[in-house]
Amino acid sequence: MKLAYFVHDLNDPAVARRVRMLRAGGAEPVVLGFYRGDAPPDMIAGAEAIDLGRTYDGRLGHRARATLRAALGVGRLGEILAGAEVVLARSLEMLLVAVAARRLCATSAGVVYECLDIHRVMLGQNLASRTMRGLERALLRRCSLLVVSSPAFTREYFEALQGLCPDAPPPVLLLENKVLELDEPSLSPARERSAARPWRIAWLGAIRCRRSLDILTDLARRRPDLVDVRIHGRPAYSEFADFAAQTTQTPNLMFGGAYVADDLPRLYGDADFCWAIDYMEEGQNSAWLLPNRVYESSRFGATPIALKGVETGRFLEARGFGVRLADGLDIEAFLDQLTPEAYAALRTRLQAAPSHDFYADRSDCLALVETLSAARRLPTDGGK
Repeated sequence: MKLAYFVHDLNDPAVARRVRMLRAGGAEPVVLGFYRGDAPPDMIAGAEAIDLGRTYDGRLGHRARATLRAALGVGRLGEILAGAEVVLARSLEMLLVAVAARRLCATSAGVVYECLDIHRVMLGQNLASRTMRGLERALLRRCSLLVVSSPAFTREYFEALQGLCPDAPPPVLLLENKVLELDEPSLSPARERSAARPWRIAWLGAIRCRRSLDILTDLARRRPDLVDVRIHGRPAYSEFADFAAQTTQTPNLMFGGAYVADDLPRLYGDADFCWAIDYMEEGQNSAWLLPNRVYESSRFGATPIALKGVETGRFLEARGFGVRLADGLDIEAFLDQLTPEAYAALRTRLQAAPSHDFYADRSDCLALVETLSAARRLPTDGGK
């Protein structure tokens, strides 16, 4: 099945993971999208990558203009898109481009919307927010399938705010942000844990929550006896006053930069806990998402720390493991009271959880592509 995959950032590691899933499931994707960073790749996980231009974190006006230019100029992609059976769009901006591409270049393709975050601009009551939701509703009517990474996105946003009816198209596929393991799992042995202070907390992935950084740096500065914080990933520098200064001037806190998927067993295997708390869009996207880190840390042996009352906390509660706090500031009191015996009990509960809750294998890839293949046969008015 030939598939055109429109993405917001060709350099996003999560895009490469999805491309690997698609290829492992039997699809033949070509990836088209914007890029952030110094240069776009020519290939992503064995698939051809087509650069549509550069965009930047936080610059919504620039991204809107770039999206409009790409949608208006999509006709030049006719040869690349010829024969595509499915047009898959990662994010709303790319859905606009994908619908235009389907209309002009791949008129028999099914359109699939992959929504992995609900941006705060979609949730307001001003004219801009209402206009964006109206655009999304119009584009959804042209979709054969909606893919979400958290059930709360469907429940709290698409049904509650966008009026999506559970019994009407497009149908919804829950595709969680699990670790991708295409070969026989071979987990690296975790470090020998002394079950004693300082407790090591790993914060990995998209680093974008200013309040989380403030909590962790303050705690590391005041209590080097209690915590050792390790941060790895891709910071959204626009969200912080001075990320570099804050991370380099804090004792017992280290920023290790970007990493690749093969580093995850080591990075989490060296940690006692994973920071899975996010305040960036408190009460909205942060309350609804199920981030990569909750699956990755659970898979590789670091107990996740989340908030009660948000989807991540409910995920942990339903599976009977992890730490759930009322507020991130409660982390100091929790760790102060943590005994070696209580820590051992936390690890035992994590190890008892079904491992397939945390990783996707080849059978999951085949199921995904089969679902996408069925979506191309569903009715769509995208060609009208």
